[in-house]
Amino acid sequence: MITVPSLAAANDFSIFLGKIRKKKHSEENSQGGASIRTPHRGSAPLSVHKFTDKREWITTENGIGTMGISNFAQEALGDVVYCSMPEVGTKLNKQDGFGALESVKAASELCFPLSGEVTEINEALVEYPGLVNTSCYEDGWLIKRALSNPSELD
Repeated sequence: MITVPSLAAANDFSIFLGKIRKKKHSEENSQGGASIRTPHRGSAPLSVHKFTDKREWITTENGIGTMGISNFAQEALGDVVYCSMPEVGTKLNKQDGFGALESVKAASELCFPLSGEVTEINEALVEYPGLVNTSCYEDGWLIKRALSNPSELD
């Protein structure tokens, strides 16, 4: 997995990369070296998202992993019109399929990158599946799971 800072406010990783490149370029020109800082909003740093090669993200807090899809993935899917989610209590192994997102363009199977038990699903997606498109890093999260093997994050 790749670890990058969350950009929930910008909701677009490419904007983040562009800012880093501009900052790096200006620092190299003014100081002869480059440094990258963790972006933050106000006084609190943004949470860290880890991304899979399938464009899914996960954050963890107190042994619970929250999972969603990246901005890149939701743009590739197009307007999401239906979300299929597992039941709370479902136990899955690393990379097991657990549901699907259907859009006007295609359907995409979802795989959770870590082992664990589903503790919560995003009920708002039943009525408003478009949250995956409009707020993929905040309100459009998919499921939460109690992680049975947190070392799988490494």
